[in-house]
Amino acid sequence: MSNARDFAVSMIYPIMKTIVQKGFDFERFCERVSFDASLLQDAEARIHETELMRLMNEAAQYTDDDYFGLNQGRLTDIADMGILGYVMLHSATIADALQAYRRYHVILCSGYNLDWEELGEDVCLRFYYPDSSRISRHCMEDMISSLYHLIVRMSNRAVAVREIRFAHAGPADLGPYLDVFGVEPRFGGKDNYIRLGKEVLHDPILYSDPGLRKSFESIAEQIRSRLLGGTEFSDRVFRWILQSMPASFPTVQQTAEAFNMSTRSLQAKLKEENTSYNLLSAKVRKELAMEYLNKREHAIGEIAYLLHYSEPSAFQAAFKKWTGLTPGEYRAGAMQKRLYSSLSPG
Repeated sequence: MSNARDFAVSMIYPIMKTIVQKGFDFERFCERVSFDASLLQDAEARIHETELMRLMNEAAQYTDDDYFGLNQGRLTDIADMGILGYVMLHSATIADALQAYRRYHVILCSGYNLDWEELGEDVCLRFYYPDSSRISRHCMEDMISSLYHLIVRMSNRAVAVREIRFAHAGPADLGPYLDVFGVEPRFGGKDNYIRLGKEVLHDPILYSDPGLRKSFESIAEQIRSRLLGGTEFSDRVFRWILQSMPASFPTVQQTAEAFNMSTRSLQAKLKEENTSYNLLSAKVRKELAMEYLNKREHAIGEIAYLLHYSEPSAFQAAFKKWTGLTPGEYRAGAMQKRLYSSLSPG
């Protein structure tokens, strides 16, 4: 993976939501700060960290809110996190959701992550960034505030903050932090962290669905793998089709519209990379099919419909064309391999 630190363009949406919620015009904001809002039409676009920090700082000035990042974090909901948010929402416990956050956060932001340790009766959530002195105050306060409020919403109860620390210098008025966290943070030093009672780790998440978790996690895993492996246009199209599943199976026209181009331009650009929409969409279906068959949570007929085939026979024919095996034969072979592996010594 590249050493460049970048963010998904979807990270702009919380900024937009906060600006609008405060009664300001987002289009006028974009004009004022010279941001090309058409980038938001490309679901797989990435922006450099410096651009996101610039936009956060500009938004704070535009709305005259010196606590913009802090307040934006309070407004964050699961939908703002995209596929990562849905994996977290359908995790069994807060600890499971935090594990998902740590593993898949690269989908939203590269170079930044989370870790935690239990300290007596507390758990300390530490936010890592390659150079904390470079990240803007608004960005870091948004990151910590948003995760804290997601934990509160997922656990469906009040969660007391025992301590909070920011590496950056603090403003003169600490009142807004008391409103958000219930405690005054400490500022300066090397770490960004928040301490909560460790019992929150075991809180069950209301309405979590293990089946949906598996489906969303499969998509997140594929996107993570692609982000860590390459950034060519065909990879971006592959990720976009994959991310659309299993909710929908986009047509080539819908895919072109998502990338703000004509169907002809999309096909021509893919042809330059020796592929096509049909090949990429078939690859998405094949990889998801193999994932579903290996995990055994779904019957073969259900997998056909998850992959948006009109009937199971169409899925079976396609799968045999890809692998030379029927879905049933592939699943049986995977079971045999697992059984052999479990019985083998060492």
